[in-house]
Formats: sequence, structure tokens, C-alpha cells
Amino acid sequence: MGAVAMMAGKLDRRITFVVKAPGTTDGFGDAQMKDYPIGPVWAAVTPVSDGERMRAAQAEAVITHRFQVRYSARVARVGATAQILYEGRTFEIVAPPKEIGRREGLEFSATARADGPAHA
Repeated sequence: MGAVAMMAGKLDRRITFVVKAPGTTDGFGDAQMKDYPIGPVWAAVTPVSDGERMRAAQAEAVITHRFQVRYSARVARVGATAQILYEGRTFEIVAPPKEIGRREGLEFSATARADGPAHA
């Protein structure tokens, strides 16, 4: 039994990935970037401990979380330039996803400003 199968009960939060991709073109023929949502998907959300934040020399206004989701081809295409929407906040993904097991799950590390605005 894989790591994600064993933690299926912990996938108890809903998150949405927001990927930027070229949309329509403007009057000059330049592609305009558009937000494309992926999800919502079930996730396990874990705040990073204070000790880990201090060791990473993060500013106090930054909150770091890890988001674990089941593997899917759609979510596997989410890169480090995407965002995660969770509980009204926008999190910036800080690194490419880390694969858990053999295509069982993906882990995303993300940050959000504690004093930043919530996503509408």
C-alpha cells in the first residue's frame, strides 16, 4: 500500500491550482496571460513548523505550507509558477512538485504573505 493510499483520510482539504497560460491576443498580437483553475482537488495541508521556518531564514511575514495531493496527469503538469488557492488565501508555489511514491502523490511547497490580501 502506497504512501498516499495510507494517508487517504488525511486528504481532507480542498485546494485549487491556478496556472497561467496564454489566452487571447491583444490589439498588437501579443498573447495575454490568463488564469486557468485546476480543481478543486483533495489535499493534505501541513503548515511548516516554526523551527523549519527559522532554519530556512524565512521572514516572519511568510507562512510556508506543504500541500500533498493524489497524482493525476493534470496536476503533474502544475509547475512552480502556478498558485494554490486555499481557505481564501493565495499561495505561491516555490519549487517543482515532488513525486511521492511511484505516481501515487505529489507534494507542493508554497508560501503566502501573512499580511497579504486574500484571493477573491
